[in-house]
Amino acid sequence: MVSKVALLLAILVCSQYMAQGVYVVSKAEWGGRGAKWTVGLGNYLSYAIIHHTAGSYCETRAQCNAVLQSVQNYHMDSLGWPDIGYNFLIGGDGNVYEGRGWNNMGAHAAEWNPYSIGISFLGNYNWDTLEPNMISAAQQLLNDAVNRGQLSSGYILYGHRQVSATECPGTHIWNEIRGWSHWSG
Repeated sequence: MVSKVALLLAILVCSQYMAQGVYVVSKAEWGGRGAKWTVGLGNYLSYAIIHHTAGSYCETRAQCNAVLQSVQNYHMDSLGWPDIGYNFLIGGDGNVYEGRGWNNMGAHAAEWNPYSIGISFLGNYNWDTLEPNMISAAQQLLNDAVNRGQLSSGYILYGHRQVSATECPGTHIWNEIRGWSHWSG
């Protein structure tokens, strides 16, 4: 009987994981601090904005945890923001990491924050190179955002430089995302 219950629980956990899409490493798992406060973000948003942190690149979970903590500390302690600015971040290890997460407004693109989710790659992509697992993670996250109703099915994808005077998301990301289906020039 115990083994049947364990099997049923395993099936339920796996089916829930699959129903929710891409696995997101929680803020607690990467050692992040809780937000000082949050502002809600609506559903069926029209835009997704892609960024890079323009800082350190990471290749392992431990390295990415340290980089994420550094980015969050900078955003909260130096800039005075209530949390890390992005909704999600993607490491060189191919993992998606929770920033502000679903349904919380980010601080990543000034006037665009109420209408978009912000996804940032950890590193500086003027010289760092995107790996296939990172590209796949970003695309799965965007698909998941549509499936969850966070993004509308006809959302527009921008690089940060399209909505603000910046080099962000870096040349390598810029060249990559211009070939993605929702990108708009």
